[in-house]
Amino acid sequence: MKFTETAWKVFNQSIEDYHVSDDVNALINNPFEKDSLERILYAKNWIDTVQWHLEDIIRDENIDPAEALQLKRTIDASNQKRTDLVEYIDSWFLNKFENITPKPEAKINTETPAWAVDRLSILALKVYHMSLEANRESASEEHRNNCQAKLDVLLTQKEDLSTSIDQLLADIENGNVKMKVYKQMKMYNDESLNPILYQKGQQK
Repeated sequence: MKFTETAWKVFNQSIEDYHVSDDVNALINNPFEKDSLERILYAKNWIDTVQWHLEDIIRDENIDPAEALQLKRTIDASNQKRTDLVEYIDSWFLNKFENITPKPEAKINTETPAWAVDRLSILALKVYHMSLEANRESASEEHRNNCQAKLDVLLTQKEDLSTSIDQLLADIENGNVKMKVYKQMKMYNDESLNPILYQKGQQK
């Protein structure tokens, strides 16, 4: 089984498991073995799925401002966890390919394997929710048809992205692409880098 076939299967299992309770506060119950790639992928998509629904909630026009602020901070924390896990996945790939010597003419890709996997995880969520809309009986036929057309595009994108990821991994393994990883340097959560936070600290 290709890597992306495994990833897509795991992502959809995570999405289905989340929607059993459909609760952003539900605790993850990861069914995969410790240290397995499937366990990491499941955890990654669970974060994405919870955040997807947090983003829905915060867009409620009638939401209490205090609740919205708390949700925004929860989303920020979720984004940090998401980034950390993407970097962890890249570390997994680095270990997998540590004995590969890139060819002298090896190219460098614009994104690492894990950030491409991140896009695949989000795409799984788009496909799941667009499929719900395309089949929602309470919606108009026009709405369902429009959503089906969008779903068709998303499924084509899934095939293209999956092919690209599998090709990238093969190119790294064959030495045709050099894998380089740069840690994400997010600044907004860092009290020493976000001017709003460090200026506030200086005023105390």
